[in-house]
Amino acid sequence: MTFRASREHFERLVEKALGTLPEEYRRYFTNITIIIEDYPCSEDARRLNSKKELLLGLFSGVPYPKKGGFFDIPYPLPDKIILFQKNIENICSTEKELIEQIQETFIHEVGHYFGLSERDLRKYE
Repeated sequence: MTFRASREHFERLVEKALGTLPEEYRRYFTNITIIIEDYPCSEDARRLNSKKELLLGLFSGVPYPKKGGFFDIPYPLPDKIILFQKNIENICSTEKELIEQIQETFIHEVGHYFGLSERDLRKYE
């Protein structure tokens, strides 16, 4: 059975997940937005060669190790970590599972922010 949460509750759980990141990583979170959407769009799923219902999160932007460049001018647009609430909820049957899945998905996308590939991330799972 699917566990559902209000958007506000889900957002609070995501904030808690952010709070669990060690300070040594959080300090690199500049110009990044965390977004919660119900589902991914078809274009995102196609680009990632994934089914829409299987996509739990997405990092969109320039990975931290590739930042810098000409006089270290920051990129004008914020990077984004998007969590897909309904897809995450669909694989959870309790609030405990939801909390764990939010944290796992969030950390996975943070890994992409720091330049890790899917292959790299599988080593840590």
